[in-house]
Amino acid sequence: MSTHAKRERLLLADLLESAGPEAPTLCENWTARDLAAHVVVRERRADASAGILVKPLAARLERVQAEFAAKPYEELIQLIRTGPPRMSPFALKQIDEASNTVEFYVHAEDVRRAQPDWAPRELDPVFLDALWARLERAARVLGRKAPVGLVLRRPDGQTAVAHRGTPVVTVTGEPGELTLFAFGRQDAAHVELDGDEGAVARVLEARLGV
Repeated sequence: MSTHAKRERLLLADLLESAGPEAPTLCENWTARDLAAHVVVRERRADASAGILVKPLAARLERVQAEFAAKPYEELIQLIRTGPPRMSPFALKQIDEASNTVEFYVHAEDVRRAQPDWAPRELDPVFLDALWARLERAARVLGRKAPVGLVLRRPDGQTAVAHRGTPVVTVTGEPGELTLFAFGRQDAAHVELDGDEGAVARVLEARLGV
């Protein structure tokens, strides 16, 4: 049975392939090649990918990721499509779904929205609910660096508190857009912000996400 993570994995691979290795992304100064290398290293080199969260290991991660980025681009795309090796925890459906649904969705949008001709993607209600469920659980972590109070709000009124404080900025949008906002893609997310003008400006400039 197909899962959200598997679908987003294949979409990401297709987008990276179509964009080409030197295409820009929303990941700061990463090209599509750099992003592809990141995805592969995260799934296949646990000894290096820990550097994503553990700063003392960041230099090793950067070195290993550069080695993968030097591989043929087509090989990186194929490694993403085929998924992690059998012995990887990510090979388990439950872990893949829990860990990669949002990861691949965000990175797919990183590729799509960096292109000048991108268009909004319509997400089905089941996927929107899945993104919201994950966002609710991770909101406090993603919003921990917010300089003011931060509330994420769906159009139907459901809310998640990402950061407690005053003044408060409320960000309203569909779960996919709120996910991008909370992961630090504030400029690319289609959302509405309500709050003090100065507080809104500070949230837009903040380094949200992990």
